[in-house]
Amino acid sequence: MIRIANGQGFWGDWLEAPVRQLEGGPIDYLGLDYLAEITMSILQKQKRADPALGYARDFVTLMGRVGPRLGSARVVANAGGVNPRACAEAVLRAAPNLSVAILTGDDIFDRLDQFLDRGVEMRDLDTGRPLSGIRDRVLSANVYLGAFPLAEALRTGAQVVIAGRSTDTALTLGPMVHAFGWAEDDWDRLAAGTVAGHIVECGAQATGGNCQLDWQSFPDLAEIGYPIVEAHPGGTFCITKHAGTGGRVSAAVVKEQLLYELGDPQQYITPDCVADFTAIRLRDDGADRVAVSGVRGRPRTPFLKVSIAYSAGWKAIGTLVYSWPQAREKAAAAGQIVRRRLDRLGLRFDEVHTEYLGLNACHGPAAAPAPDPPEVQLRIGVRGPDRAAVDRFTRELVPLVLSGPPTATGFGDGRPAVHEVVAYWSCLIPRELIATKVEVLRQ
Repeated sequence: MIRIANGQGFWGDWLEAPVRQLEGGPIDYLGLDYLAEITMSILQKQKRADPALGYARDFVTLMGRVGPRLGSARVVANAGGVNPRACAEAVLRAAPNLSVAILTGDDIFDRLDQFLDRGVEMRDLDTGRPLSGIRDRVLSANVYLGAFPLAEALRTGAQVVIAGRSTDTALTLGPMVHAFGWAEDDWDRLAAGTVAGHIVECGAQATGGNCQLDWQSFPDLAEIGYPIVEAHPGGTFCITKHAGTGGRVSAAVVKEQLLYELGDPQQYITPDCVADFTAIRLRDDGADRVAVSGVRGRPRTPFLKVSIAYSAGWKAIGTLVYSWPQAREKAAAAGQIVRRRLDRLGLRFDEVHTEYLGLNACHGPAAAPAPDPPEVQLRIGVRGPDRAAVDRFTRELVPLVLSGPPTATGFGDGRPAVHEVVAYWSCLIPRELIATKVEVLRQ
């Protein structure tokens, strides 16, 4: 049996979680998931501005903090972003005692034109549009890598494995493949490891965080424990957490996480296999323990998924707060004034969106009518291809403090900032076109 702990569900997750996973009890592996689609484009822009950047810098600080205390535990992280080598070099400066392996091959940003010239069909999975329509605006392009390249990196003996865009589930499945020697066509076991990775990939969502069911009764969320997978060679596993930590692990909590980002439950497709979630069996197995069994898998597809981020214009969002009485009416009137002024200026946008925090920001038109509230926040934003037009919008909100409905406040930050809109585009690519490479760095 091996114990695989998760210590990060995204870049920006609780900084103390991975430290507590290492200090709370014995673990064999610590998986750290830093990447999301938008994160890749942010890191690519950082790398373009400075070739020494492009990775999750929080990870370097963490390794400097815990490196001397890893003991026999090994770290598997996708903190490398679009620059795994620079990330590894920074880790070695922060923790010279560590050995680090890097996994590369996912970043195909510089190969897109080569693929197109070779006639590789690259069409958006949602719309069918060809890549050529956005090629000049692409910011990043990365293939989702699976567990077997990570297992290869672990076979080097390195204490820390740093990847770029691996799948979230591979950070858990990779250690299982390495430790148990699972074959590439062992579909049921690979599917079991994939399900385990899916359960823990979002960190504390598997231990009571962001949970809808009876969340008020969960003990000590301020000290919530992050999940641990206790995995067995046959493919069964338990989800648990360190004793004495907050939160709760139960079949109900785990079931809620299983539904996270789930399309067809019979076809959860990864680079390693296709998992059937309808075969999963959950059983409460004592305090804060859930046993998982019955997972079934099918052969992997001949393709890998490509995640592409591209520039899609500009946006700005501003807010004003109106107080009682007639807070709702004041906020609505202010929103209409802004729209009329934009029309008179001849400004055109792809979208102008208004919502009222305290009334309908979460549920939109489905929100139930509310009595006259003590305060309402107007939130209005625009999106479009013309940065100058978006910038002009930002100058139309603050004047309402004196020229609009009474009792406006909440404008202390001045004009809202203009931000680039980064959109997501995905396609499939034949897996034989992608080659990965593992390299060990030591200092």
